Amino acid sequence: MKHVLVVHYSQSGQLTEIVNNIVNPMDSSEEIKVTHHKIEMEKPYPFPWNRKAFFGVFPETFLQIPEKIKPIPSEITNQKYDLVLLGYQVWYLTPSIPINSFLKSESAKKILDNTPVVTVIGCRNMWVKAQEKMKTLLASCNAKLVGNIVLVDRHINHISVITIKHWMFKGKKSRFLGFFPKPGVSDKDIKNVVKFATPIKDALLTSNFSGLQKKLVQLGAVKIKSFLVLVDKRGNIIFSKLANLAYKKGKTSKTGRKNLLVFFNYYLLFAIWIIAPLVFIVFLTAYIFMYKKISREKKYYSSVDTKNN
Repeated sequence: MKHVLVVHYSQSGQLTEIVNNIVNPMDSSEEIKVTHHKIEMEKPYPFPWNRKAFFGVFPETFLQIPEKIKPIPSEITNQKYDLVLLGYQVWYLTPSIPINSFLKSESAKKILDNTPVVTVIGCRNMWVKAQEKMKTLLASCNAKLVGNIVLVDRHINHISVITIKHWMFKGKKSRFLGFFPKPGVSDKDIKNVVKFATPIKDALLTSNFSGLQKKLVQLGAVKIKSFLVLVDKRGNIIFSKLANLAYKKGKTSKTGRKNLLVFFNYYLLFAIWIIAPLVFIVFLTAYIFMYKKISREKKYYSSVDTKNN
């Protein structure tokens, strides 16, 4: 009997649906026992979000400062798993606080020690640097990353910004103003993740995960958009400075932190609507000169490899 643990955190239920669709074919197998655990916070985050709470979690999210999670049942922590499916959201170019908090817990270290892990990401569009941080978190738990599946909002950047805002602050995955597309991962993509179950199941039953990610990529598990990789990298540089400033200010002045978060709010709007289009023009102009680097990055970010640095 093979034992699989599905761990995730979801506010809207979208990620719950995604991970369930992936493991449902395994759940029905007599050779596999699937256990589910949804991470819960001691102090839950609101959904829908209000503006103060949404921007208020930025410093701690980016700096990967954990918060208290509800205890994981002993029947889960005491079981040795043959595979863990780890579903997570990306908050501010970083694994969400609930997932970060789980991975920094003693329970996670016990569960994930020397255990194969397949990560499943559900996000708006930028995730590559978050996954790099995830690799570090998994390494700290002595886990073995063997696969990665990424589902994103396929609509163009500015459209998805408008629709995701409607979803996050209204709590409804509906068409904004009646004619914008539905926010988040499409219903079709959520339904089709079942295709990833077969290679995962085969690798699990044979205890051979060496070629799993290659098979997942062939099925469309990861699609790299090089422009978004560039924006992700640049965003991490700016976010690092602002997050550190806001966090340090918060220790001495609540007003100082509040003012920095207000500035961050306006910076985001400026970056999305003004800076990003200009960067895209520069990216297109320089594409031919960066082709080899872009090709290397696509290969690397599609894999489960770790950089040697």
